[in-house]
Amino acid sequence: MALVIENLTRRFGATEVLRGIDLAVADRELVALLGPSGSGKTTLLKIIAGLDWPNAGSLTVADEDWLARRPQTRETGFVFQHYALFPHMRVRDNIAFGLTVQPRPRRPDAAAITARVNELLQFLQIETLADRYPAELSGGQRQRVALGRALATSPRILLLDEPFGALDAQVRRDLRRWLRHVHEASGTTTIFVTHDQEEAFELADRVVVMGAGRIEQIGRPDEIYDHPASPFVARFLGHTVELPVTLQAGRVQARGLDATALPRRALPDGPARLFLRASDITPVPAEDGRYRITDLASTGALLRVRLTESAGVEMDAEVPRRTATALAVGQAVHLRVQAGCVFVDPRSATAPPARPTVPADAPLSELKESLP
Repeated sequence: MALVIENLTRRFGATEVLRGIDLAVADRELVALLGPSGSGKTTLLKIIAGLDWPNAGSLTVADEDWLARRPQTRETGFVFQHYALFPHMRVRDNIAFGLTVQPRPRRPDAAAITARVNELLQFLQIETLADRYPAELSGGQRQRVALGRALATSPRILLLDEPFGALDAQVRRDLRRWLRHVHEASGTTTIFVTHDQEEAFELADRVVVMGAGRIEQIGRPDEIYDHPASPFVARFLGHTVELPVTLQAGRVQARGLDATALPRRALPDGPARLFLRASDITPVPAEDGRYRITDLASTGALLRVRLTESAGVEMDAEVPRRTATALAVGQAVHLRVQAGCVFVDPRSATAPPARPTVPADAPLSELKESLP
């Protein structure tokens, strides 16, 4: 096991930023910490790096207590969102910096440092930039240099804090593919922080969804996307439509709703809430339809359909524009659901608490078993 965190907590005054974090990361794994601002992602990353300290809990790497180590001896590489390159140093000197400031007994000689820098320049495909200053580079080029500096010391764990947050969308997409290639080629255990769902799902072997200082769910990207473990995760991952429904023998039922495509759920009968993405809703014209179309807006490939229910419920559905020619403003419709997730209504007296796939307070053995 590369890294194991147990019952980690961090408070700033009366504010609990991390609330009992348990996480196990395998050797050579790439893990994304995904969540909204304020969920504790960056604080957790800083504690791993030694830039912050927990109030309680443990952090071990290969069964060694890393909380007993000083930051400069933790063998981590850290890449910041805003690069943090030294403006007065050329690219090659920025990459070499971590090697040149190592304690004398561990510091490579000048020839070894030069060889390592040249190796990374070639590996990161920035050989032609070696003698430029940061001000002469694009954002994407600066981030490659920052990664090169983090990799120069051959860290056991690479930490990235919103590494593409300062870049435009196209550059971010290009660098995501490139970073995945770098990770596989270098074999470094990598943990990165992001609030971008697409970024996390494209890059990571496993995704850790965080909210309010807790781990809400851990799993492979497709597992989390298809099976959110809590209403929080469902909302964060784009289930923007919430409907009151009834569960009967594991089936979702509601007037004006065709939910036959949804699988049975092992949940008790009674009130529940159905969480849907707009793209998973198909309006079907019906004279006795419960919902009425109040607006249609084309985005090119898609038609965004605004729907209103007599009780005041409003929602959006998205359907392929070329297949939606029968829809019109003022039309009554039923809703056909293609996919969704359902949770017992917490206001129900018999409702059990929602549980994540791997709960934040699960025993360490259970967390380890969840690894691929």
